Amino acid sequence: MLNVYLLRHGQTAWNADNNRYCGRTDIPLTAKGISQAEAVRDQLKDIAFDGVYSSPLERAFMTANIASGAYVSKDERLIEADFGAWEHKTKEEFIAEAPEHWHRWMEDPYRFRAGGTGENGKEIVERVDAFFLDIHRKHPTGNILVAAHNGVNRLYLSYKLGMPLRNYRMLVQENASVTMFTLDTDGAFTLQHLNAKF
Repeated sequence: MLNVYLLRHGQTAWNADNNRYCGRTDIPLTAKGISQAEAVRDQLKDIAFDGVYSSPLERAFMTANIASGAYVSKDERLIEADFGAWEHKTKEEFIAEAPEHWHRWMEDPYRFRAGGTGENGKEIVERVDAFFLDIHRKHPTGNILVAAHNGVNRLYLSYKLGMPLRNYRMLVQENASVTMFTLDTDGAFTLQHLNAKF
């Protein structure tokens, strides 16, 4: 059985600024974000990881590096969602500009594109699921650490739990929080811990 420790990156300046949508913008961790990653390192210090993987964006890579102290492999499939016109804006700002994009996304993110021009949920969950299928072949057993982002993590978890993707916001993943799930020998997914302390 493979144990996957799915980590959201630590705080960035945009997270601290009323959750401004960062998406593909490559910004670093704040001092608080670095401290959060160090706290994760202390949480996970007794777990031996067989592999550590990260989104290519600096905030996730830094979090994985600090939390694991090990070599981190970047994978493009873990990158945050392309939020289209929502990038750089708060939810309040972009809803005021074009409420129809938000309403369509909340109705069915599987089909509709984030921000009108970004990715749709189908594209997101398919690329993240492909990553985990490949990783499970490489690591059929053991422990891996994966650092990614709020959007892709929650959409993937919703998909694997059989939830309609429009409910993905019902799952909370705080900055530098760890969610742990298992993949058995047949690849069956079981959520073990959400926002856990180890």
